[in-house]
Amino acid sequence: MHNLLKEKLKAYIQQNNPELLIRLQESFSVTTYLEDKVSKVMPTVLRLLDENKPGYVIEELAMAELTEELRPSRFNYLQVILEEDFPKEYAAFKYAGVLTYETINLTEACKDLLDNFPFTEDSEEDRFLRYAVIAKISDYLN
Repeated sequence: MHNLLKEKLKAYIQQNNPELLIRLQESFSVTTYLEDKVSKVMPTVLRLLDENKPGYVIEELAMAELTEELRPSRFNYLQVILEEDFPKEYAAFKYAGVLTYETINLTEACKDLLDNFPFTEDSEEDRFLRYAVIAKISDYLN
């Protein structure tokens, strides 16, 4: 279960938080990060195993706990806004094969805004946040 959770967490990060994965790779700490995160959830996993919970339930609950601080995904949020509000630039980035790279750059360009707003699952739908992000993306692109 330990290795399965590490693999699933890494896949989640690759999909939803690639900027984190790059930072971890640059500091050669991907393995340490994954080990630390999964080790912290193992008491929950062991308790659920003792309660004879099905594997898929244990996996789902463990992943929810492992990804709690990684949600919502800034990367996905910014990529959706880029696609919806800047379709030409989105298409150009995608065609050039740099969409992920540019979206990661946008996460850095919008970091202060998203930190100070703050960006949460509840604020994800806030139109004023969206307008502020659109302005930041516009500045980034120009």
